[in-house]
Formats: sequence, structure tokens, C-alpha cells
Amino acid sequence: MKYLKDFGYMSIIETVTDVDNTFLSRRELTCNFAGLAGKLKKLEAVDMITKEFKLDGKVVIPMRLQTHVGKPIVTGTFFVYEDEGLAKKHVNPTIFSRLEKSKAKLAEAEAAAQEAPAEEAASEDAPAEDKAVEAPAEESKEEEKSE
Repeated sequence: MKYLKDFGYMSIIETVTDVDNTFLSRRELTCNFAGLAGKLKKLEAVDMITKEFKLDGKVVIPMRLQTHVGKPIVTGTFFVYEDEGLAKKHVNPTIFSRLEKSKAKLAEAEAAAQEAPAEEAASEDAPAEDKAVEAPAEESKEEEKSE
């Protein structure tokens, strides 16, 4: 995320509450992210929280990201579990399915980004005649879609 480099993630995270809920065996974090309203995604927020609080190897679940009207602040609520099985018992399965879906999209986008430079290099190596043959085929596909 380019915003981490611009703002420096250590300085923009302000801890509002940090509660150790022993009854549910989890840690509940509420933090403010200054200057990231409208730009912060849940997975990026999880990465930032994991780095800030050194939570490697633990399950961090973003429960809520709330923006404030007229302020560039996002307030996030996160649950930190030691065990993923316990987290799946306590937290709604819909939240896990949404996280998995967004992780899959992110991985797919990264794979496409890695393949794009390889395809460009391959197309540069191809003779000019092949490029001319490929271009009309793409145009005919676009025409079929528009009809």
C-alpha cells in the first residue's frame, strides 16, 4: 500500500483501547488511523496492526472500520486470538468468508501483475507479423461483446 510509505504507519496508529478479554480468550484492540479515511482496506489495516503490536503468528480479525464525518480518521476494532479454531467458534462465519474472498482477490491481482510483465516481454520478442495478426482478433472480440 502506498499510503504506508507516505505516512509511516508507526506514527498514524493511535491506540484507543486495548482490552484483554480473558473470558473469551482474546485481545480486543480499538485504534485510530489518522489520515487514512477512505483509503484504508481491512487487510491493510490488519497488516498495520500486526506490525505495530508484533502479533506475528496470531489471528487478527478486523471487526469494524468506521470513518468519522468531517475528519480524516478511521477507527478500527480488531480481535486478536491465539488459536484460529477458537476464533472460528466465536466470530460469525460470514466475516471469515469475506476475509477469504478479499485475500483471494488480492492474490489473483498479484498473480496477474506478475504475469503482465512476462507477457509484455514475450510480445516484444514476437515478430511484427504476429502482432498484426493478434490485434484484429482482439478487436473482433470487443465488437461481439458490445453487440
